[in-house]
Order: sequence, then structure tokens, then C-alpha cells
Amino acid sequence: MASQLLLISLLLWLPLISVAYRPGDLVPMSKMGQYHSSRTAWHDVIGKHCPIFAVNREVLIPIAKPTGYTGADPYKISFQVGKEKFLVPWLFLINRKSSEVPMIDVHLR
Repeated sequence: MASQLLLISLLLWLPLISVAYRPGDLVPMSKMGQYHSSRTAWHDVIGKHCPIFAVNREVLIPIAKPTGYTGADPYKISFQVGKEKFLVPWLFLINRKSSEVPMIDVHLR
């Protein structure tokens, strides 16, 4: 009886374990841009530019120049991270007060 109960409890926990990220798993990410009050659709980020769960590393994400770019309006970008679609708020890339390149520090646990 005890072995059957153990087996049933393991079977109930298995779906929860299988959907979790494991160290070394790519964490899916999407990006969206906004310029002149128009937004792009969400675009998936290629794997080599995605974060890896439980791995400390930096990635550079290529960002195309917006169509009709004049520099007069700010260009903003937003990210969705993970299967849960955690949303990173708008980040100003162009027409910011600082000359430093923006960097997002994400800790996935």
C-alpha cells in the first residue's frame, strides 16, 4: 500500500517537475519596438541571444534601426521573458539623456 501511495504521489508531481526550467535550459524571449507611436509585433529572439537558466552570462541582442528613423522621437523596446511571458517595461534606446548603452540585469532562479 505504501509503495502504491508513493508511486501515485510521484506521478502527481511529475508534470510539475517537467515544466520547470533546468540549469542550462534556454529561456525563450520575445521583443517589441516602438517608434513614432507605432509598435512592431512581438518577435522571437534567436536562441544564442536568449538567457540561459542558472548560467551567468551576457548576451548582445541585435536591434534593427526603425523604419523612417530621424532621431526626433525616442525609440523604445520591451521584452517578454520565459514561458510565463514575464514583461520587461519599455526601455529607451534612442533619445535618452545618458550616452551609456542600456543594460538589463536579469536573475532567473
